Amino acid sequence: MPNPKRKHSKARRDRRRAHDAITPPSVSRCESCGEVKRPHRVCPSCGEYKGREVIEGQDAL
Repeated sequence: MPNPKRKHSKARRDRRRAHDAITPPSVSRCESCGEVKRPHRVCPSCGEYKGREVIEGQDAL
């Protein structure tokens, strides 16, 4: 099995890892209640998605 002849420098290693950072999840506002939610998902506070109620009884929470 081939092995490297020389050790890669820290700069070379860090340049390779430059794109590995974790990005925070994207968020959007609910159209009906204004709470923060993930895009393209049912709002956890009011239960609506695209202007219609998908989950009933979420107002009481």
